[in-house]
Amino acid sequence: MTEQIILVFPTLEMENQAIEYRQEYFDYGEYEISGDGGLDHADNYKNWFNIITSAQTAAPNGWVNCSTYFAAIGDKIIGTIQIRHSLNEFLIDYGGHIGYGVRPSERRKGYASQMLKLALEKCCKLNIDKVLITCDKDNIASAKTIMKNGGIIENELTEQNGNLVQRYWITLK
Repeated sequence: MTEQIILVFPTLEMENQAIEYRQEYFDYGEYEISGDGGLDHADNYKNWFNIITSAQTAAPNGWVNCSTYFAAIGDKIIGTIQIRHSLNEFLIDYGGHIGYGVRPSERRKGYASQMLKLALEKCCKLNIDKVLITCDKDNIASAKTIMKNGGIIENELTEQNGNLVQRYWITLK
């Protein structure tokens, strides 16, 4: 049975765990982390923390307010998940309300599904009735996670680079 995870807002005290989490992606040759609010390319943890904290209520121009969480079991960060409080033109096509990633060593254990379920509960509290989630067409694991949580595919869109993105909706209310 998969251990229960919780979603926690990052704290300054979690810096070492966050750096270790990010480094694992890099060690696996992955330099883009989904749902991390920019941790993957942050120059330092404190600056990243300040950005995600302010983004909850005062997102930079062109962005939307969002909440970024660590998914954790005890002190170990299992994944990151970001909830965008609204959608702009880009997000309506390609990004959706929620982005998430699971650290490479913890994949295929059911954590993404738990993370998404917890994020959907937070969406309810934000009065988001219909949640848009997207994934690359070749990301079969993510598509299964979305469908397991009630996602219904609406369509596929092609990005400028030719990548196919699938768009799913989950109705909460």
